[in-house]
Amino acid sequence: MKSVLCQLRRRRIALLICLMLVAVVHTAVADPGLALGLPESEQIALQNDPLLQAGLARSAALDADAVADGQLPDPKLRTGLYNLPLDDFDLSREPATQLRLGIQQAFPRGDTLLYKSRKTRAQASAERLRVQLERKKILRDVRKIYLDIYYQVEAGKIIRSSRKLFESLTEITRVQYGSGGSSQQDVLRAELELSRLDDRITQTQAREEKARARLSRWLGQAAWRVLQSTMPELPVAPGRKEIEEALENHPEIRVRSAAIEVHQQAVAVSKEQYKPGWMLGVEYRMRFGEHPDGSSRSDMGAVMLTVDVPLFTAKRQDQRLFASQKRADAAFLERANSWRKLRESLAIEIANKERLAERIQRYEKRLLKEAEDNAKAALLAYQSGTIEFTGLMKARITELDIRLQALKLRVDLLKTRAGLAYLAAGVEE
Repeated sequence: MKSVLCQLRRRRIALLICLMLVAVVHTAVADPGLALGLPESEQIALQNDPLLQAGLARSAALDADAVADGQLPDPKLRTGLYNLPLDDFDLSREPATQLRLGIQQAFPRGDTLLYKSRKTRAQASAERLRVQLERKKILRDVRKIYLDIYYQVEAGKIIRSSRKLFESLTEITRVQYGSGGSSQQDVLRAELELSRLDDRITQTQAREEKARARLSRWLGQAAWRVLQSTMPELPVAPGRKEIEEALENHPEIRVRSAAIEVHQQAVAVSKEQYKPGWMLGVEYRMRFGEHPDGSSRSDMGAVMLTVDVPLFTAKRQDQRLFASQKRADAAFLERANSWRKLRESLAIEIANKERLAERIQRYEKRLLKEAEDNAKAALLAYQSGTIEFTGLMKARITELDIRLQALKLRVDLLKTRAGLAYLAAGVEE
């Protein structure tokens, strides 16, 4: 009987030694030079995104269009043979027979060309601002997805380190059950928790792979590289007041302001349509044959002016002006809505930042230590026989959950910083 008790005591001591090794540090086996860091991810994303290049191409095209839109229409060359007798086609018989060469130049209504050119330049400016906005969005999205991957990788490491302890615990309970020192329920509970840990590892792998697939949109195959083991660093965003004051300069608001400028120039173009349009023509008329006295017939010239008079404006000019004004009103409202959404996002991010910082402090000062102490106390109590195996398992699972939650809070705080960095884009401009 004494030998059995000694054997059980030795096994419990072995169990104590195994469970005290809870803080196992895992380092990446891959070459650190090949590990993917957040700054490199941002650089690759900005270099490879086709939308940025497409936006720059559109802005260059619109700049060229703006130059063309400010030019007069091409002049028209006219020529023709007039008053030709059809009975004998004799050019010199009739005095009225003429060969005419003329040129015409149209002048659009009022300052239509000026405002059309300004409208196109405003569109080009809007495209360049969209490129800036897209860059900020790419940085925000890449940072958040990278942090998602980082959390799943680190969570997997924590779960695997705990799995080794649960695996040792399972083996010990099996041995104890064989010698009568443990119940079958303890063995089944240990095996159940081990299976649950395996399932959690699979879940983290699945979420990691999904996040990497999302990141591959910008990084391609580089998204599947090993991540750096150190927690990413993000710049600390300015304060709420400073960000709010700079929202007017945020790329999203500037894009909306550029759209308003486009519509305002369109309104100006519509107003110019109430003015008359002009067309000026000059014509040279060559005559054939001679007068009865033998002198040659004089050539002639003509100057022509055509005026396009907008007399009936109710169903054309009035409607065009009304439509352009309504589009401008809609652009103003869209900018106001964007402003409201940015302020809402800022309030949410600030609240998240404050609460996350508070919770992280609580975890670092109390919960992590309390969970570790509770697990150690449960181990000693189980060793002395004062609690059941179920209590020990519950304490270890609680410690694991708190370690994972502490990691998630730190990652969520970094994601909040990424969101604030996007909202603070106006401060940098």
